[in-house]
Amino acid sequence: MDARLLIVGLAPGLRGANATGRPFTGDYAGDLLYEMLADFGFARGTYAERVDDGLELVDCRITNAVRCVPPENKPVPAEINTCRDFLSATIAAMSNLSAILVLGRVAHDSTVRALGEKPSRVPFAHGRVQPIGKTHLVSSYHCSRYNTNTGVLTTAMFRTVFADIRKMLG
Repeated sequence: MDARLLIVGLAPGLRGANATGRPFTGDYAGDLLYEMLADFGFARGTYAERVDDGLELVDCRITNAVRCVPPENKPVPAEINTCRDFLSATIAAMSNLSAILVLGRVAHDSTVRALGEKPSRVPFAHGRVQPIGKTHLVSSYHCSRYNTNTGVLTTAMFRTVFADIRKMLG
């Protein structure tokens, strides 16, 4: 599928993507993410926390900076660096790619490196849109339960990020 939007998360969740094969499916973060995707026209169907729920992505793909479930959900630098080849290949295969939404600093920094830039030149800030070549990098706090429970990321904040992406892509 060639899409204009790529979403990059941290890593597969033990009970979510690792069990279902679809990123964020079955994880708390998926509830908020798939709601936003549907609300802004990047998904159709009903999200029901299982891979056979009929949900279909529209003009959007989802991947992770790290491909395997890391111990304690905290990938080490060597793991992030090793997995970057997969992320780079995903980005390179998307000929219509216009925007990349990165969820959290690890996804941000790994994606920036995959795009050939240094994180120090493209700093992370929630809601920031930064051009890198022909692609716009959109940064957001990760939609994890921890971030939403502590107010680091609210539904309104996440909705604004998606509204900006939708406006950018038309």
